[in-house]
This record gives sequence, structure tokens and C-alpha cells, in this order.
Amino acid sequence: MTQDTRSASEVGQRSLFYHGQAKDFVDLHEQVETSVNLLDSLESFLSTFQKDLSSVSGQISELQERSKDIDNRLKSRRRIEKPLSSLLSDLAIPPSLAVTILDTDVGEPWIATITDLERRLDILKVRSRVKAARDLGDVAEGLRIVAATKLRTFFLALLQPIRTSVTTNMQVMQTSIFVKYRALYVFLQRQAPNVASEVQKAYTSTARTYYETGFRRYVRSLGWIKTRTPEKPESIISGNGDNGGPYLDQDRLAYAKMDGPSVILAYMADDKTHEEPIEAILRSLFLVLMDNATAEYAFIAAFFRSESFAPPSAMETNSAIFSPTATLLSPDIGFDDRRSNAGSEIGTHVSRPFSGNGHEPRDVTARPGFMDKTERAPLDAIWKQILDPVLEYCKTFVTTVLEPMPPAVPLLTMIRLTEAVITEVQKRDCPPLENFLFTMRLQLWPAFQKIMSEHCDSLKKLAEGRITSYFSRATSTTDASVANICNRYVVMFNSFVILTDQEEETMIFSNLLRLQQELTKLIACHTENINDDVAKATKQSAMYEVLLQGLNKGTHLSTHPKSQKEIAYWAEKEEEARRRIVSIAQSRRIGKR
Repeated sequence: MTQDTRSASEVGQRSLFYHGQAKDFVDLHEQVETSVNLLDSLESFLSTFQKDLSSVSGQISELQERSKDIDNRLKSRRRIEKPLSSLLSDLAIPPSLAVTILDTDVGEPWIATITDLERRLDILKVRSRVKAARDLGDVAEGLRIVAATKLRTFFLALLQPIRTSVTTNMQVMQTSIFVKYRALYVFLQRQAPNVASEVQKAYTSTARTYYETGFRRYVRSLGWIKTRTPEKPESIISGNGDNGGPYLDQDRLAYAKMDGPSVILAYMADDKTHEEPIEAILRSLFLVLMDNATAEYAFIAAFFRSESFAPPSAMETNSAIFSPTATLLSPDIGFDDRRSNAGSEIGTHVSRPFSGNGHEPRDVTARPGFMDKTERAPLDAIWKQILDPVLEYCKTFVTTVLEPMPPAVPLLTMIRLTEAVITEVQKRDCPPLENFLFTMRLQLWPAFQKIMSEHCDSLKKLAEGRITSYFSRATSTTDASVANICNRYVVMFNSFVILTDQEEETMIFSNLLRLQQELTKLIACHTENINDDVAKATKQSAMYEVLLQGLNKGTHLSTHPKSQKEIAYWAEKEEEARRRIVSIAQSRRIGKR
């Protein structure tokens, strides 16, 4: 019982304790519930905050994307700023350009203005799908027509001094005026081809008359001088040696070269006492022809050659400008990668400096040698139209030079002169003139061959004692006449050697070999009537000695291989004659014993 009582007592005490603490427990329970509610509210708030935070993060990402998009738009705008500015600049026609063309005369300021106008004309053509370009098309076309009209008048006026006076210096007009304004003519070639063709035809007609008049007067003056010193055709057997015989004229041989005496001027013909050898006359004609013809060809090649103008490809260059908006905003398309700048046309200037004697080649910026046949053909045609009368005058004069036939040495001198002029013309790159001079050379060589054949035939007939040549009436020979023939042969041989640079030249030395053989026969025939063998050999030795003395004059001649061979031939002949003299003398002394 005691234990049960004690347990009941403890339970009662506890009950009293809990009853006493009931209010605290209720308060604690309420606090716990309040805390739970607060935690639930906090959980709900945190959940809402998380949702709001996710929404803000999305908005920030959207703002970042919009910022990038705006930045790309800005870059695209900056990328097209320069080409758009260039487009506006190209499409616009500056007032200063229009004022220069409409209100001023053609002059140096036009060179840059016309180049700018042509550039704008071509740009307007390739950008024709732009409305602004179409609107300006009529204005630009009007400026083109006005410019072409004024340039036509300008170039035709430049030709007036050449038309009115043949004393006008054509080369000065070409180098200081025409070449200076070549850019204006190039504009006509590309923008007004009909006007350019008219200017070209006007120049061709004017230059043709200018050169035709000048050369007609010059050739006439040379003809007057030529009649004062007629070249008489002389055979190698002409003359008897009483007047001193022939001699080597170094001054006349100098006319075979480009460098040498000055050319004959037209006014010199007014002096009736003025005389010149035929070589000097032909040399003057060819040098004057060469200087004028090559200078004209160089000018034609520099001024009238066609040139293409390469305007910018505006459709490709500024394709970004005309593309849809999406293209403008795309950073993947770079304007600079497809941009091509507008080209500019600069007139090519030609410099043709002349030396004191006028024989230096011209320095031309655009040499004809760099052009193909297609480009060269129209230029050759222009040159031929201008120089055809001049070439006819020269061709006729060369024909008169060969009638009557000049002596062999002057004829070979003229051939060498022609070859030297051809070489110089090749350096100056003038094919039409080169072809003409080749024709002249082909005309001279047969004449040379003919006269050399006549010399050989006359020697042969004289040796045979039945000569019927036009040049001589005698059929017999004397010591003086044979010595004179030997001297003529020596002069001819030495002259040919001086005029020949190559060691082997068949046309020349084959004829000299024939003369050598015929002269050997003549000396043998001349002495064969001498009964005394010693006297015959002595006479032959004397003849050979005359030849050797003439051939040995001048070390510059004896060093030539052909001279050495010739000297060796006659020295051997002379040695044989001396041996015969000694042999016959010894035989006679033995016979007397």
C-alpha cells in the first residue's frame, strides 16, 4: 500500500506540477505554432524570391543580348559610314567642276578637271540603279557634251600654226603642247570617240601636208646640189696615170657613219658654189628622214594609242549599302573585304630629248616595242598616212642617185650608211621606216654588184686585147695605164676594207677576189710581149711592188685579215718574179762560161 500510495502521491504531485506549468506549455505551444507559421511564410517568401530572381536573371540576359545587338548595329553603321560618304561624294558633281567646264577656256586646269569628270561619268554608269545617279545622269551628260565640244575646238586650234607655216617646229609643238594635254585627248577617245577620230584625222592631214611640203623643198635643194657635182661612172681601167692617179679619200668614207659631218641644210643650196659629194647628200637625206620619221612615230605611239579606263565596280564595291537591313547588322560581312577603289587616269607624258647632232634615241615613256601587233597596227597606219609622200620623195631621190651609176666606193659608202641608219632606226623602234630602208638597201646592193661585174669584165677584156668598153677607146696597155689600174685597185681594196667591219662578207670580197684574178691576168698579158725574160720578170716585180706599197699604207689597214691575205698574195707573186730574175741571171752567167 505504501508503495501504491507513494506512486499516487507522485502522480498527484506531477499533476499539480503540470497544472501549474500548463500556461507555460500553452504559451510554448503557441510560440511553436507561431514559429512554424513564420517558417512556412519564410519558405513561401524564399520560393517567391527565387522565382523573382530567375525572372531578373532572364531580363539581364535579354538586356545583354540587346546590348550586343545595338553594338553590332553601331559597328555596321560605322562600317558603311566611309563608303556611304564616298558614294555621296562620287555621285555629287562639285560646282567648281561644272564652272570650270562651262565657264572657262581649255587650259592646264582642265587636265585634272577632265580626269575627275571622266571618273564621275563612269561611276554614274555603274551605279545607274541608284536613283541619285539616274537623276544626275542628264547633268553629267550635258557636261560631257560641252567638254567634248570645247576640246574639239581646242585641238583643232593647236593645229593652225602647223597649217599656216612650214617653219613651225613640229617636235616642239608635240612635246610641249600635245603631250601635255594628252589626258584631254584620252578623254575624247573614251567618252567621245567620234570627236577623237575627227581630231586624229585633222592631225594626220595637217602633219602630212607639213612633212610633204618640207621634204619636197628639202629634196629639191639636195637635187640642185647634186647637179653641181655629177658623179661620172669610171671604170677601173680608165685614165692613163698622167694626172697623179686615184687616192684614198678618207673624208668621203666618213659619210658611211652616223657620227660625222653635219647634215646639209636647205638654205645651202642657194649658194651656187656650194658642192657636196653624192654620199654626203644621201646621208643628209637619210638622217633628216630618220630624225623626223622616228620622232613622229614616237609621238604617234605616245599620243594616239588607245587606253582603257578601269572604273570601280560600284555594284560590288558598295553592295553592303544596298543590301537588306539584316546584312547591315551582320558582323560577318566586311565591307573592306569587297571594296575596290576608283582608278584614276593620268596622261602619259613623252620626253624626246635631242642631242646636238640629233642622233640620240628618244626616251619615250611608252615605247612601241612594248605593244603587241594589234595595238601597233593602227599607229603604223597613221604614220604611213602622214609619211607616205615623204617616203615617195626619198625613193625617187635614191633612184636619181643611181642614174647614172656612181663609182663603186661611193656606192658602197651609201650602202654602209643605209645599214647604219637601219641599225639606229631599230634602236628607236620604228618598224615602218625600217622596212622602207630595207627596201632602199635592196635597191643599192644589185647596183653595187652590177658595177663590180663591169669592172671585172673590163679588166678581162683589156687583158684579152679586145676591149670595147664605153669607158676606154684604147685596146693596148702601157706601163702607166697598168700602174694606174693597180693604184685604182689598191684604193678600191683599201676603201672596201675600211667600210667593212666583218671579216667575211661574201658580196664584197668575192668581187675583190675576181678583180684580183683579172688583175693578175692583166699584168701577165701586159708583160708577155717582152722578149727578155729578165725584163719581163722585172716589169712584173715592179707592178707587184706598186700593189704592195699601196696595200701596206696605214697600219690600221694592214691589220685586217683580208688585207693580210691580200698582201701575202701579192708578196708571193713579187717573190716569184724575183726568183725568176735571179734564176735567169744565174743561168745566163753559167751559159757564158
